[in-house]
Amino acid sequence: VFAPLGRARTTPRPAAGPAMSEVEETINRIRTHKGVTGIVIVNSEGVPIRSTFENKQTLQYSALISQLASKARSVVRDLDPQNDLTFLRIRSKKHEIMVAPDREYILIVIQDPNADQNA
Repeated sequence: VFAPLGRARTTPRPAAGPAMSEVEETINRIRTHKGVTGIVIVNSEGVPIRSTFENKQTLQYSALISQLASKARSVVRDLDPQNDLTFLRIRSKKHEIMVAPDREYILIVIQDPNADQNA
């Protein structure tokens, strides 16, 4: 269903050479941050494209977080039609979920907020 992170794509995208390596570098940089437990990238329809999680977790995060991001974007636009959602951060006792929506993709990063304390 999606391409796991770290594996090469079997179907090349047109004119994606340098941009794709830049994406890989960014993903690898994020993965090395302390406490990061996973990354999911979804398209504008909420379909997972890349993930570091198993299939079940990937589908769960991609469906639920893309719905939440869409709702949050609607709230921001309802409050001010000239504005747009740029970042969403959700913190619970066990996880911190950071969502960076774009026009075509949504980057979801899950981390352990207690990583500093557990070290």
